[in-house]
Amino acid sequence: MLKVDQLRAGYGAINVLWDVSLTFPLGELTAIIGPNGAGKSTLLKAMMGLVPTTQGSVSLDGIALTGRATWDMASLGLALIPEGRMVFRDMTVEENLAMGAFPKPHRAALGRNLERVFGLFPRLKERRRQFAGSLSGGEAQMLAMGRGLMSEPRVLLIDEPSLGLAPVVVREIFEILGGLKAQGVTIVLVEQNTHMALKLADGVYLMRAGKVILAERAAALDLDRLHDLYFAREGGAEGLAGVAE
Repeated sequence: MLKVDQLRAGYGAINVLWDVSLTFPLGELTAIIGPNGAGKSTLLKAMMGLVPTTQGSVSLDGIALTGRATWDMASLGLALIPEGRMVFRDMTVEENLAMGAFPKPHRAALGRNLERVFGLFPRLKERRRQFAGSLSGGEAQMLAMGRGLMSEPRVLLIDEPSLGLAPVVVREIFEILGGLKAQGVTIVLVEQNTHMALKLADGVYLMRAGKVILAERAAALDLDRLHDLYFAREGGAEGLAGVAE
C-alpha cells in the first residue's frame, strides 16, 4: 500500500499541503479531484520528492520514500506522468521511451517494454522515429504515459492527463487507463474531468485549500454532496476542514 501520513509541503515560505493523509491500495485506481489551487499537483510532486516536505511521511509497503531523491523513485516502484506532458521535444519518440527505462534495473528489459508500450499505443510505434516536438497533444500525452511505463512501475502517478485534449482523445486516454488498471497497475490519478475519473475510480479523495475534505469509495459516493463540497456550497469554506476526519 502507498501511504501519505500527515504531510505538509510547499514552496519556500509558502505552505500548500496541510496535514494531508491518504492511502492508495495496490491494484486500484484512486482519483484525486478538486478545484484549481487545491494542492493536487503539489501532492504528487511531494510524493516524488520534487517538492520539499516539512512534516509527515510517504511510504510504499512500509518502505519510507520521504527524503529520498527523485531519481531513486523509479527503482522504488513509482513513476510520475506530469501535467503538460513534458516530453523531450528534440528527441525521437523511441528515445523518449528509452529515457523511461534509464534506471539500471530496467535497462535489460528495454526491448520488451518498448513492445508493451507500442502495443498500448500503436500510434507511437508508427511515429517511433519522429521527433516528439512534432506530435499532437494527444500523441504527446500517450508518449508521456508510455515513458512512465518503461520502468515497470508498481504505482503510476498521473497528473491531469486530459488537459487540453479533444474529447475523442480524452476517451481514448481513459480507455487506456482502464486497461492498465485491469492489468493490476496501481494508479493515482489527479484529474479535473470528474465524470471520467469517477467512472474508473475505486476510491476518491476531494481536496480544497491543501486539505483532504472527503474520502470515499467510488461506489458509495454521493455525487450531489461531492459537488457541494467541490464548489464549497456545504457548510461554508470555514467548515470544510473536518469533513474527512
